[in-house]
Amino acid sequence: MEEEKRQLQQCRQHIEQLLNWGNSDNWRAEEYEELSQKIFDKTQVQLSVSTLKRIWGKVKYTSFPSLVTLNALARFADYNSWREFKLSQISPDLPVQSVGVPQEQIKLNPMWMIAAALISCLLLLWVSAREGKLSAQEGNKELAKSSSFSSRKVSDDLPNSVVFNYHTNASIKDSVYIRQSWDPKRTKQVSASDSIHTSIYYHPGYFLAKLIVNHSILKEIPVFIKTKGWKGIIDRSPIPVYLSASEIRPQGTMGITGALLQQKTGSPVFNGTWVKFSNIKEYPGIDGGNFSLTTTLRNTSTPEQSVCRKVKVVILGIGKAIVIPLSHKGCTADIGLLAVEDWIEGKTADLSSFGCDFNQFQQLRCELKDKTLRVYLNGKQVFSKAQTHSLGRIVGLRLEFEGSGQVKDLKLESPGTKPFDEHF
Repeated sequence: MEEEKRQLQQCRQHIEQLLNWGNSDNWRAEEYEELSQKIFDKTQVQLSVSTLKRIWGKVKYTSFPSLVTLNALARFADYNSWREFKLSQISPDLPVQSVGVPQEQIKLNPMWMIAAALISCLLLLWVSAREGKLSAQEGNKELAKSSSFSSRKVSDDLPNSVVFNYHTNASIKDSVYIRQSWDPKRTKQVSASDSIHTSIYYHPGYFLAKLIVNHSILKEIPVFIKTKGWKGIIDRSPIPVYLSASEIRPQGTMGITGALLQQKTGSPVFNGTWVKFSNIKEYPGIDGGNFSLTTTLRNTSTPEQSVCRKVKVVILGIGKAIVIPLSHKGCTADIGLLAVEDWIEGKTADLSSFGCDFNQFQQLRCELKDKTLRVYLNGKQVFSKAQTHSLGRIVGLRLEFEGSGQVKDLKLESPGTKPFDEHF
């Protein structure tokens, strides 16, 4: 088992060198999302973010990865299989000198000679490939130094077009891309000889756009798409539906009625239809390592409209987030909680305490203090987890409903500062 762990560590290091993303200790959720997509694109095997975090030691896990996972990692690292990768790590033993045996008496086994020749060939191929990749990495570093990447928003409203100015000394043979955010689907190939690319952002948020050449990230810049107060959006692809200020204030609350949602979507069934209420901006004085958020809300869909009636409360930092889920009591196996950089799935953890009776409003409190994240539901602590990272600068709040929902109030505060306090 120790030998297998050593080989897995070597495979991780090999992949890190291939990606050239820097020290994996500093990788965030976005990097693992991107790695998952890259592995799928190359191998057609989907490894979840939680699996990758376990492999990289971000999440404690005692079991060794399955052969399917190991084969996917090896293929991503340019080997045909995990077995081939293991063979490439074998170092030839030093020859043992025979004592007192005449040379003419030594008989060499032909099979051993063939095996030694094969191992030598594999080692030569591995060394050659490694040197080629290291050379490519050095070339990417030089290319990054000579490249430039900047952005300019054309308005302060939604949707918002962003003009990217880029320059790179990449050759016409190189593949150059601009990625709008962490989502690999929001990647567009651009010409190495051009300098301007324009993208449209339909959703608000704090995004990290990337200039990529041949799958290596050369530059990364922030794109901050703010809202003017609370913005209601029905999440549809490829273009969402925006709600007016009057449409999101039913009955002295913030939210959306089932009747309006049916009118907007053309369907009386809301399973998989998410309505998001976002307030994306700076929150001066709020300490991302010492704050609390309290809100009173509920999903107002009927079981016939939305079976699980899920809710998410999202606190956005720069490159990090806290996502607190709620749902109908019978659906907690299908929810997940993001604790800054740790993803916890209902399929592998007991999140039954996040099940709710949405006939009543639910009071949810999230508190990050003394490097511990705690969640309270209706005054009872339902979750606690030690944190090694702060959320950093808070740049947005988002309340999400699968179907219709209502929010009575929300309060975000840090000790000694003026709170952000909303009573709808």
